Amino acid sequence: MRSDQRGTGLGERMMRWLIDTARERGADVVQLTSDVTREGAHRFYQRLGFQPTHVGFKMAL
Repeated sequence: MRSDQRGTGLGERMMRWLIDTARERGADVVQLTSDVTREGAHRFYQRLGFQPTHVGFKMAL
């Protein structure tokens, strides 16, 4: 989301629509990835009910 739109509630409305739509269509899980440095995003996702469950690895070549 653009920085000038943060704090307006738009992101939360979009995520809640996505979660509700996924549930209505029979999804069992919603999963996302986020860079480890995005602590604000992690707080946002956790406030929506997401729980951190995985550790990722990558190698730059």
